Amino acid sequence: MNPSGMSDGAPVVLWRWRGGELGAPARVRAVLGYALSGLGYDGESVSDAVLAVSELVANAIEHAVGPYELRLRRTALDVICEVVDHDPRIPEIPPFAVGALFAPVEGDRGGGLEVLCALLSERGRGLHIVRELTGGAWGFRRLLGTKAAWIALPLPAIGEDWFGE
Repeated sequence: MNPSGMSDGAPVVLWRWRGGELGAPARVRAVLGYALSGLGYDGESVSDAVLAVSELVANAIEHAVGPYELRLRRTALDVICEVVDHDPRIPEIPPFAVGALFAPVEGDRGGGLEVLCALLSERGRGLHIVRELTGGAWGFRRLLGTKAAWIALPLPAIGEDWFGE
């Protein structure tokens, strides 16, 4: 990836894929990890960003139509990673609990196999995971006929060198 392509705030497309393309989520994770490492991000911040974006990719594939794009763009303070799909509707964001992300529910303790299966089949935790991994620096924005789910990453300490400043 050419970091200088991000200096003006214009998005750089890292990967495009279509719905139903086998292995697309794994390729997106690999491409993003490589790009972020090349921009000076360290291991833990790369891992957290890749996991958060992986959740956004899974949501896009499941709930929206393609083709899809993984983009990076730079602002004055951070690098924005976007997953773009072709459904302009912004999803309803579930309320986030104040306590622990996966705190046990008292009434569900000791319920045996039925409760375990219900817990394991629960859905809707992906955006909670994204919120935790990004410290709340994420969201959605509408584009012309599309939408972008995004996370923001503070510029890495060596980011100034990479962006030619």
